[in-house]
Amino acid sequence: MPPSTRRQARQRLSEASAAASQSEELPTHGILEDHPREEVLDLDAADGEEMDGEEDEGDDGMHDDQHREQGAQPPPGLKEISSLASWTVTTAKPGNGVAALRNPDLNQFWQSDGPQPHLLSIHFFKLVSIAHMRVFLDFESDESYTPTKIQFLAGMGAHDIQEFAEMSFEQPTAWIDVDFSNIGPVEHDEDEENQPMDQREIDWSMRPTLRAFLVQVRILENHQNGKDTHLRALQIFARDETHGAQRRGNVLGTRSANVLPVRTARGKIDNSKKESNNIRMASWMLEPDLR
Repeated sequence: MPPSTRRQARQRLSEASAAASQSEELPTHGILEDHPREEVLDLDAADGEEMDGEEDEGDDGMHDDQHREQGAQPPPGLKEISSLASWTVTTAKPGNGVAALRNPDLNQFWQSDGPQPHLLSIHFFKLVSIAHMRVFLDFESDESYTPTKIQFLAGMGAHDIQEFAEMSFEQPTAWIDVDFSNIGPVEHDEDEENQPMDQREIDWSMRPTLRAFLVQVRILENHQNGKDTHLRALQIFARDETHGAQRRGNVLGTRSANVLPVRTARGKIDNSKKESNNIRMASWMLEPDLR
């Protein structure tokens, strides 16, 4: 290799090494300052806040569900007889008529569409003995559509219908029992008043009953003088005689179990008295129900 070529190669190597050394000595803080500083999010804290919000919403939803599910089953000792009647209303919005009112889903409701008072008439196919009634109102969802004054009437027909209760409400959101005090004396125990209706053990045979062919509900006023109204549910109950028979049978069975067997003169045990108390009435011997 000629000397000139060797000199050029050595010069290139020296220049390359000098450039590499200069790049290593460059400060890094200048490069970092050119790029914006990225914020580090605390994902654990954000997830915790979201979970707290979901728990709060879940607690409110649980309270609403408790109010709604309280009327899922009839009270002990009663049976619902709402299906034994024909339901009619004076006015209704399309899609919010009697079918929505009779639907077990409490998110559906009857909405009137006309002047007050708004009437709901329930015509039974036979003479019934009504032991209990209740309605479901939801102020949180209905607001100005919520009834604040309702009359309850009953009779053999439209010609002799009479008022038996008038009730006023203020922002109700629950199942509300209809007042039967004008029909007869209603005695309440202290233990019963502290328990919800579904958990009460009430002797319905001692409560007054309403005998009628026709029951009418008149909604006279709404919250904030609202024109139309929302009624989400109405249930009518009669005494369940099968429940009373089973209860009496259980009491008799308990008493008979405590009776000592009778020993005869021959030394044999006579269990005839014990067996006679275990008779149960068959279901086909009770009064039939129309379905």
